[in-house]
Amino acid sequence: MFDPRFERSVNVMCVHDENGALGVGIGHVREGVRFHDVLEELDIDPGVSPNREIMHGGPVEPGRGFILHSTEWAGSDSITVGTLCALSASMDVLRAIAEGRGPAHWIMALGYAGWGAGQLEGEMRHHGWYAAEGHRQVVFQSPPEGRWSATWRAEGIDPALLSNETGRA
Repeated sequence: MFDPRFERSVNVMCVHDENGALGVGIGHVREGVRFHDVLEELDIDPGVSPNREIMHGGPVEPGRGFILHSTEWAGSDSITVGTLCALSASMDVLRAIAEGRGPAHWIMALGYAGWGAGQLEGEMRHHGWYAAEGHRQVVFQSPPEGRWSATWRAEGIDPALLSNETGRA
């Protein structure tokens, strides 16, 4: 992928069907904004929530918030993402986290990456993306700046051996 917005990106693919795909980036920190800043802007008392960094979820709707979280918590709008996690975008999950009754593991991102019908498949045919397995430990326990390398290592690949050039046999 030669789009600098996606350089060394790690995206959790949340929806992928005949209509297109939606992924949330978790590998790049959104500079200048933290979790408590978002809560305060929404008039939610931060309560007991940690003041974590916010991820740059993608270039689409960069002001829209998403929470990727462990599946033991679910709200009315939560979407299960395979066996890896769930995705929520409501105020309910923000309030639950602030009150200490939210998911045990969570990441907040602003924006998302979106693809139209067939677009992602075309990019993959041209080696634009690698579809890794979802590894809960990488998503929720690796620091953001280490998620790209951790994803490759979890796949059994040494990222130092990767090349940005492809060929055809």
